[in-house]
Amino acid sequence: MNNSRLIKIVLIAPLIFLSAACQDYLDVVPDNVPTMEHAFANRNEAEKALFTCYSFLPNEANPDYNPAFNAGDEVWTYWPMTEDYFSLDSYNIARGLQNKATPLMNYWDGFNGRSMWQGIRMCNIFIENIDNVPDIADFEKQRWIAEAKFLKAYFHWYLFRMYGPIPIADENLVITADPEEVKVVRQPVDSVVNYIASLLDEAAGDGFSGLPSVIDSRTTELGRVTSVAALAIKARVLVTAASPLFNGNTDFQSLENPDGTALFNSTYDPGKWERAAEACRVAVVAAEEAGVQLYTFSSSQVVLNDAQKQEMSIRSAVTEKWNSELIWGATNDDIDNARPSYWIQLFACPQLDPGITNLSLKGKFAPTLKMAELFYTANGVPIDEDKTWDYADRYQLRTTTSDDVGMQPNYQTVGMHFDREPRFYASIAFDGSTWLMRNGTYNIQSKLGQHSAKRQSRLYSVTGYFTKKVVNWNLVATSSAVTVEPYPWPIIRLADLYLLYAEALNESGQSSEALVFINKVRERAGLRSVEHAWSEYSTNPSKYTTVVGLRSIIQQERGIELAFEGSRFWDLRRWKTATRVLNAPIYGWDIEQSTYEAYNRRILLFRQSFDNLRDYLWPIHEHALQINPNLAQNPGW
Repeated sequence: MNNSRLIKIVLIAPLIFLSAACQDYLDVVPDNVPTMEHAFANRNEAEKALFTCYSFLPNEANPDYNPAFNAGDEVWTYWPMTEDYFSLDSYNIARGLQNKATPLMNYWDGFNGRSMWQGIRMCNIFIENIDNVPDIADFEKQRWIAEAKFLKAYFHWYLFRMYGPIPIADENLVITADPEEVKVVRQPVDSVVNYIASLLDEAAGDGFSGLPSVIDSRTTELGRVTSVAALAIKARVLVTAASPLFNGNTDFQSLENPDGTALFNSTYDPGKWERAAEACRVAVVAAEEAGVQLYTFSSSQVVLNDAQKQEMSIRSAVTEKWNSELIWGATNDDIDNARPSYWIQLFACPQLDPGITNLSLKGKFAPTLKMAELFYTANGVPIDEDKTWDYADRYQLRTTTSDDVGMQPNYQTVGMHFDREPRFYASIAFDGSTWLMRNGTYNIQSKLGQHSAKRQSRLYSVTGYFTKKVVNWNLVATSSAVTVEPYPWPIIRLADLYLLYAEALNESGQSSEALVFINKVRERAGLRSVEHAWSEYSTNPSKYTTVVGLRSIIQQERGIELAFEGSRFWDLRRWKTATRVLNAPIYGWDIEQSTYEAYNRRILLFRQSFDNLRDYLWPIHEHALQINPNLAQNPGW
């Protein structure tokens, strides 16, 4: 493919033996018995069937196929786009164009060649037939069954997070099933959550059966799931289920099946937070016992100062292959399954070298100004709370000095870019900042006419910011080629799990214990403890001493630590704060200007809107409702 121009692509994940006639999620009947027998005739064929189960995993790393990237408010892109994309669905969701006639990013019926229901169907086929394989050791068979159960749980979870209450497909229907049996109903939220959690428990096993805690065959099996991954995903599921969207949500109390079964429990249950906290505790213990730990950068091959080492600890926690913090990483790619995170790096990286232009570097994955404002000051508190930081004049120009970390000396930029925490400079680049790579440090200069600026109708940041965090520092570009070091996309890493645990502890009345895990994450980020930062620098020094105050701190900590990793999109929904946050305008800098004064003016890019009833859940396709009248449509659609 010509990297200078991406066209709209939908690639179908290879199926080993599924019939091409499987069009609907309701078609759960094995339809080719001779082929089925062949697929489980021996160990090698059965392993191919297991890999087919994996092939339905959504492409989490591709910025156009994961709704959590471009469908929210973290990043923005120039519009309209005629090149440099695989799918426009997520961009259109961000612009308020989701609909029920042709739902965008429709993973229910199938999107990007992946239907979660077909994935579930494949897992059921595998579990039902694996006992027929004659030449497989029992311990290996039990592991493969556990993997299929994990994947089945994950596909249910992926649908649940998007659609809320869903049908449960624990077994495939027999070929003689009555037509009415095929017309399945959605199950209540609590039933779905309990089913997913139970499957993940079965997959994790008890130490003697189930998934391994670590991958021993690292050359051939990295990317396959472990018991730690199963427990961590269970923790995420239960934290989500305990959150306001699914716990005591009265907005959806009218959602029910045609027979009157209520699908949302509108009564708040504090016990759900206690259950989530326990699941997080178990996952944290399992992760740490398996050797998972927060990543810190070290290299004998390059000489870096302390600030640079700190930056690389933050960046490489995401971008270093199979680093110590990764619990489960996505290794699939839509081009050749060998380059995970390839496209997000090209979408994020601007033109770095003023002497080189490479059209593969898009620079269009652009953080919004609200994300730049989200990061803390150097004192570790929000910019509007730090009593030593000039919040009122944050948009006024200042001149940098050689003492300003992460910025070019004798350059002008707004006050908002000064004296910020290390994660700000590690995650975001801007006009006047520096960009550390293994082969050198580059100056980002993006005013009109400069090398990182807009020079045509594409290949530029519409906000003036660039997403440094997701680019591996080994990327090398020449005028004729670009070398990208792929890395598994972090579906979940330890910092995420620590913050989930902190949130569950706080909500279940254990705020002092919650601080322990927040502070672990902050320490790696180069910040003092919450207690110290708020007591010394905040205009609200006792904020962390209340459940409500610490909740706000945890939510902002997640927004910062997990920025641009696909977390914020779902967090805003489960917290039910999207109504407020996603009804705010999208701002950037005036990138088509050449002077310091003109460029550093805040301009409106788009006015987002978010409907409190409609937009928290995906619509089910109208056609699916016509086929199966037992399905209830989500509220507002």
